[in-house]
Amino acid sequence: MLTVSGLSKNYGSTQVLKEVSFEIPSGIICGFIGKNGAGKTTFFHSLLNFVQYEGEIFLDGENIRQESYARIGYLPEERSLMPKLTIAEQVRYLAGLKGMTAQEVAEKLPIWMEKLAVKGKMTDKIKSLSKGNQQKVQLIITLIHEPDLIILDEPFSGLDPVNVALLKEVVLEEKERGATIIFSDHTMANVEELCQWLIMIHDGKIVLNNTIQAIRQSFGKTRLFVSGDLERQRLENLPYVTDISMTNQGLWRLILETEEAGKELFHLISGGDYIATFDQQAPTIDEIFKIKSGVAK
Repeated sequence: MLTVSGLSKNYGSTQVLKEVSFEIPSGIICGFIGKNGAGKTTFFHSLLNFVQYEGEIFLDGENIRQESYARIGYLPEERSLMPKLTIAEQVRYLAGLKGMTAQEVAEKLPIWMEKLAVKGKMTDKIKSLSKGNQQKVQLIITLIHEPDLIILDEPFSGLDPVNVALLKEVVLEEKERGATIIFSDHTMANVEELCQWLIMIHDGKIVLNNTIQAIRQSFGKTRLFVSGDLERQRLENLPYVTDISMTNQGLWRLILETEEAGKELFHLISGGDYIATFDQQAPTIDEIFKIKSGVAK
């Protein structure tokens, strides 16, 4: 379990983290989200002791010390590989900092290269790889020492949909291995698909901290999707409806004042006749992210 208590960080007169406290249970994937500048990277850098901070951070009940970093894998948002090294040299060097021997790297690296479908040989220089394959090499470096705590900051950057799916499989395998994973992504669909727990930081403060399901339910089932022989004007005249739009799938999307309106609206829309779709849902994590960021209602 990762425990953060009273974490604060100032850069000059600007307070980036403001008494941040939360816990992340062991063995789950936790989404850690927020707008640019919200404090995500500062939190990661505090956890990794890249910056000085106030407060406490515990991993399984113990303060994070120098020895703890062999149990942590960190994939930064920015690529931080040395372009003139070969894949083998780069992985061997950074894995060595986590306590792995050259022999262990030699045994495991080919397996990881195959698992992540890296296009290239271990003797290829980093600079010769595509951006996507460089990202895969960074992920290998993050995971090859089998860390207990994994921090993935925008792991799908530069990857096509096929490779995104491949990396998702690897992330889920790491969860099954028992690792605790902190996952940050600006694509909320990825967060909602992979994560069981969600923490959102806004203006240096925690504004969401619960399971994905509990967070969505707390906003109520205020999104209604309907289809059938329906005219927009008729839908606009319905009570409790604050907004109407059409989805790319040809469904009408209605935003309701309250989820309790659903039963009455069903009778008003169907009129006792067949209706192809009447699906009442909670807002998506993408919508909730926008609401808590102050850019949507």
